[in-house]
Amino acid sequence: MSHFQEQDVIQLCIERLTSIHGSSVRLKDSRSVGGGCINHAVKISTSVGDFFLKWNASAHADMFLKEAAGLNEMSLAGSSLLIPKVIWSKDVGDFPGLLLMEYLQPAANLSGQDERLGRGIAQLHRKTASAFGFHHANYCGTTLQDNTWTDNWPEFYTQRRIWSLVEKIRKSRGMSLEELKIYEKLVSRIPSLLPHQTEPSLIHGDLWSGNYMYTANGPALIDPACYYADREMELGMMKLFGGFSLHVWKAYQEEFPLPEGWQQRIRLYQLYHVLNHYLLFGVSYGQLALEIAREYT
Repeated sequence: MSHFQEQDVIQLCIERLTSIHGSSVRLKDSRSVGGGCINHAVKISTSVGDFFLKWNASAHADMFLKEAAGLNEMSLAGSSLLIPKVIWSKDVGDFPGLLLMEYLQPAANLSGQDERLGRGIAQLHRKTASAFGFHHANYCGTTLQDNTWTDNWPEFYTQRRIWSLVEKIRKSRGMSLEELKIYEKLVSRIPSLLPHQTEPSLIHGDLWSGNYMYTANGPALIDPACYYADREMELGMMKLFGGFSLHVWKAYQEEFPLPEGWQQRIRLYQLYHVLNHYLLFGVSYGQLALEIAREYT
């Protein structure tokens, strides 16, 4: 599919917009924008407005469909956050996969945005389900997440997150017997490390500083890896690489206070994302993952 050019993908989107609007849509301009290291990203300006387009000819076949489903799920939470409206998502087939969304204008004024972000994330987390998981598997980065519904949170975190990644790393990168034993010991301890009662909360799932933006109409979340989890999972990722001010955390706590002891569980929840980085980017994250695992064994 390498013979496809960006203009081919844009033209397909123009045809789709024409079909949606019932009259001819004209392309005014297009320009590449930052969209991460995985996909092509383009802002397209048309006679019916501006849109953000991501596309990839070699992504997982259903990656954009799953991302669109996550955006739609977050929009159902009724939070104060902006969730870009999905116009069209298409799987990878004979033509590249793509995701066409409304374009969000970056903010000129950042005043109050941190507080609004903190409150909005807390509001997102108030959307609940009857079990932990999601309606289907999806992706964190390019890693497939098993979201099979599970009633027990420690079981979900142990099997669907930590042990699933340990097995992937062992098969793709190799793992010493000593390392494997450390993770086996950790997995056996997780039920006692996560004793608190929790309910399934909708989380973004990959909330680092690159996956929120401040727009002219307030904070927005993009690039989700959604599922229903202990909401502290989200906070682990937020703290892992920083990028969230004290104002964000204060506003979150005011909107939806966290249970006692959450700070002691943060590193355990960060382990999932550190292991995922180990799988995706290599051994530099392997040592950090082992350090965290040892802390809880």
